[in-house]
Amino acid sequence: MSESGEFVQSLARGLAVIRAFDADHAQLTLSDVARRTGLTRAAARRFLHTLEQLGYVRGTDRLFSLTPRVLELGFSYLSALSLPEVVQPHLERLSREVDESVSAAVLDGTDIVYIARVPTRRIMSVRITIGTRFPAYATSMGRVLLAAAADAPEVLAASGLEPQTERTLTDPAAILAELARVREQGWALIDGELEPGLRSIAAPVHGRDGTVVAAINVSTSATRDSVEHLVESYAPPLLRTTAAIDAELRLV
Repeated sequence: MSESGEFVQSLARGLAVIRAFDADHAQLTLSDVARRTGLTRAAARRFLHTLEQLGYVRGTDRLFSLTPRVLELGFSYLSALSLPEVVQPHLERLSREVDESVSAAVLDGTDIVYIARVPTRRIMSVRITIGTRFPAYATSMGRVLLAAAADAPEVLAASGLEPQTERTLTDPAAILAELARVREQGWALIDGELEPGLRSIAAPVHGRDGTVVAAINVSTSATRDSVEHLVESYAPPLLRTTAAIDAELRLV
């Protein structure tokens, strides 16, 4: 956390209260919020009351939950970016072509954040929605985004590199070597590193200036598709899709 005099601690704490709510904790008591944010009960009460007055939180029967108004915070970013709007129809076409779930994500610190998705079937134990975050080092889209990041070593150093499964690559040197391979071949493949039985292949999306701004992936189950089939059957349409998105983004 920054120690600069420009840092507004109360704003940071208010955002921490909002982030305390997620798909698995849609409703929280005051004590829950205090515990998940590290705030005192008195401070948590003040922040919840303020957010309630602003319309971002509602409270009933000792339980608090977010309101749809919090979407304004994300929509400001998404509308300015315009990337999800451009990407979505391409994802839908790709999903129909390969009959698998496809997604788009951007890099945010050490995580990837989903900005668009077309699910065909549930293949992970967690439900993936817009805004879902995963550690970048253990995902195909994260590997693509890290491969294009000049500060990838620093990002990895800050990531913790905890094993998500017994197959997760956690050695920094090995991950950096894999990132070099991803840059050379133009795509990344993950086999059971984020969740057992989950395989995915991802490729980069480039902005108008040629920099990598997002990644697209195709995800499937190890019980349905071999690694060879993933590369042979899904890589070509995936790369055609990212090329089409690149061309459209150059016109935005």
